[in-house]
Amino acid sequence: MTNMKHIIAYIRPNKLPAVTLALHRLPSLAGVSFSEVRGFSSDRVPKMGRPIVQDLIDYTPYVRVEVFCGDDQAYEIKYALQTAARTGRNGDGKIYLADVEDAIRIQTAEREEEVFA
Repeated sequence: MTNMKHIIAYIRPNKLPAVTLALHRLPSLAGVSFSEVRGFSSDRVPKMGRPIVQDLIDYTPYVRVEVFCGDDQAYEIKYALQTAARTGRNGDGKIYLADVEDAIRIQTAEREEEVFA
């Protein structure tokens, strides 16, 4: 049994084509999910002179990228995400890796590494 990882990345929307292309180039990647999300982080710049209510609804758009993979694929996927999404400017995003305890394909009841095939 292989250890499994859940990779979550938050990237700039304009970097989605580059990230998609980088992930398509990985032959071992079984799949990826993308979601449009909005939020803010602790490094946001306060906008003086604006009403607080406007600051509360002025979220930054990002794309959430999610990948489930074997432990042996995690570094390659993380590196592809990091290099394709990087601009070198504040707000490039974040990448998180977490262990996955179990995975089950609903249709066939396959478990763990069979799910990634």
